[in-house]
Amino acid sequence: MIYRIRHQTIVHYDAPVQLARLNLRLRPAPWPGQWTSDYHLAVDPAPSSIESRPGAWPVHVARLEIDSPLRRISIDSSFRAGVQGEPAAEAREDDPTVGAVAEAALVARDMGPAGPAHYLHASQRVPLVAEIGDWAADLLVPGRPIVEAAVELARRIKGEFAYVSGATDAATPVAEAFAARHGVCQDFAHVMVAALRWFGLPAAYVSGYLRTDPPPGMARLVGADAMHAWAMLWCGPARGWIGLDPTNGVIAGDGHLFVAMGRDYADVAPMDGLFFGGAGQSVQVMVDVMPEDEAS
Repeated sequence: MIYRIRHQTIVHYDAPVQLARLNLRLRPAPWPGQWTSDYHLAVDPAPSSIESRPGAWPVHVARLEIDSPLRRISIDSSFRAGVQGEPAAEAREDDPTVGAVAEAALVARDMGPAGPAHYLHASQRVPLVAEIGDWAADLLVPGRPIVEAAVELARRIKGEFAYVSGATDAATPVAEAFAARHGVCQDFAHVMVAALRWFGLPAAYVSGYLRTDPPPGMARLVGADAMHAWAMLWCGPARGWIGLDPTNGVIAGDGHLFVAMGRDYADVAPMDGLFFGGAGQSVQVMVDVMPEDEAS
């Protein structure tokens, strides 16, 4: 599948601010099975400086500074992407077991951005929570095939957690979302990552986009999509990383567009930073993920 993606962000400040410094993580990092081209970033007002570089993880960071008084920032990110589905990610009879993957992770020597050792331990937004480990213990037993167990975990999260927009925010602790059994895709990805890491499995948090289709007979609404989040599990040196979407209870496929991978949301937040001034702010986000054959 080939897509055209546009992500618009408008930040309104309640009063003029004197300086804004922002980190943007909107340009897709390289990832197997996906290519991107024609990336374009437009910022209004124009930054006085902008630095673009790879991050410590599979993430691309644009750091920009606006040093004149302002009350509004508009950020428009767009690109073209091709995604090859993951038929090889289905569970197989020769899959390694949960225990074998945990052992392989301890001796893995890859220290690159996607090296499994980086994703084994607790992180800023994903501490190790005993209650989550207990809840997943019957699925992630050492002798069980890794992909089969992980898919069932994703399906359990979909079945037991309610998607409630606005019930949580970016700062909601994973233990709180788990106890409430509701949240959004970010919370479900964090719960899945926490469960996998409890059993010594390298698990990462992915931000990206998900193709959404309108109900039958309805026109597609431009700007109605949103960024999505899912988990990535390292399944041993032979199988590598496999994406799992607990919001939908599926393996990530050609409707999932990878942007960045990190230890948790804090590593891959689409935008963060600071501004100088006493004003509050509001943020409006509009995302459009359109198959190229539908683009006009």
